[in-house]
Amino acid sequence: MQYQISGKQIDIGEALQTHVREELDAAVAKYAERPTDATVVFSRNAHEYVCEATVHLSTGLTAQAKAHATEIYAAFDSCCDKMEKQLRRYKRRLKDHHRDRSEPVELMGASAYVIAASEESEDDTAEAWQPMIIAEMETQIPTVSVGEAVMQMELAGKDVLVFRNEKNGKINVVHAREDGNVGWIDT
Repeated sequence: MQYQISGKQIDIGEALQTHVREELDAAVAKYAERPTDATVVFSRNAHEYVCEATVHLSTGLTAQAKAHATEIYAAFDSCCDKMEKQLRRYKRRLKDHHRDRSEPVELMGASAYVIAASEESEDDTAEAWQPMIIAEMETQIPTVSVGEAVMQMELAGKDVLVFRNEKNGKINVVHAREDGNVGWIDT
């Protein structure tokens, strides 16, 4: 597994990097097969350290965890425990959905935009209806089944996931509804 361990405006020593690699390897190896890469970012928020970890699996799933504590090692250990708990909850579902998958999930590149909120204006000109783009980023759209897309959305803790449906090759969307159910938009 490839690691990217960094700190936002703080130095990360070799001892902490070794600790992160060993503990994350042990936690992920128990519950997930074929992890591809992990990103761990440490930052400071007032008097606390914040640890954010993201692990990508070859099945296309992305597991994320975030924790904070007054000590940097305690922040990582708490984050690692959350990651392990999350993967443990989904272990059975992961095995059921991905038992027959021998190849990694195919990913398609796409652009993601951050658009500024529009200001209230009474102007009906064409310029008033054009949104201002704040940021443009590259993102990946996985080719998975609907069940895998729902699981991926839940693992990432997001409300919406855009994916390419394995069965028909069309772009689909799953989203968390306000009533607690999951909606599926098949284009």
